[in-house]
Amino acid sequence: MASRAFATLLAVLAVVGFASVPRGLATDPTQLQDFCVADNNHPVLVNGVVCKNPNVVNANDFFFHIVPVAPNAQGSAVTPVAVAQIPGLNTLGISLARIDFVPGGQNPPHTHPRGSEILTVIQGTLLVGFVTSNQLLNNTLFTKQLHAGDVFVFPQGLIHFQLNNGRTPAVAIAALSSQNPGTITIANAVFGAKPPILDVILARAFMLDRATVDRLQQAFGGAAPVAVGGGYPGYPGRN
Repeated sequence: MASRAFATLLAVLAVVGFASVPRGLATDPTQLQDFCVADNNHPVLVNGVVCKNPNVVNANDFFFHIVPVAPNAQGSAVTPVAVAQIPGLNTLGISLARIDFVPGGQNPPHTHPRGSEILTVIQGTLLVGFVTSNQLLNNTLFTKQLHAGDVFVFPQGLIHFQLNNGRTPAVAIAALSSQNPGTITIANAVFGAKPPILDVILARAFMLDRATVDRLQQAFGGAAPVAVGGGYPGYPGRN
């Protein structure tokens, strides 16, 4: 009995001792050199962009002048500043965008699958918000009215939006935690998918009739399949 208790005590002491010993973790830092300026014309594809020879890098590889683009049909204009615009961003894990809004304009519900966003209002006012996941707080909306100088955070991957509900133009700068955060605009992805998602699927998902789904798909540049079967096994065909 005594020997068993002694063995148990030794095992406990070994675990405690191991926990207190500093250990190295096998992981790379974000970057392994001062910079890795992107060679955006290189034919090799990697998870990121191939580095230029540092001997041909110059200051312009770290520079970009923002020229706002014309507003889209939603009344907003997003000017990205990512690795495609500044090759020197490659491997640094950051990017930004300038967003211009006409009065009443919006940046519609969308997500960034690879980055969180922190938005700073430079001019005007914006109503902003994001929706939590199904699992966390069951799709709760967090929303806030912002004015010039205000800052708001959108967590990575969550659906969010911005609306200029003021009477004057608005401007915001969005900083993102990825050199290429990606953007999925919800309505475009759902109703403008190519080839289109079957209207019977979208009608059931959004609790709409199929004719309404067809109109939405056409408005977003897609067209519902019209052939019986639609090229999908088990598709019930069109009415």
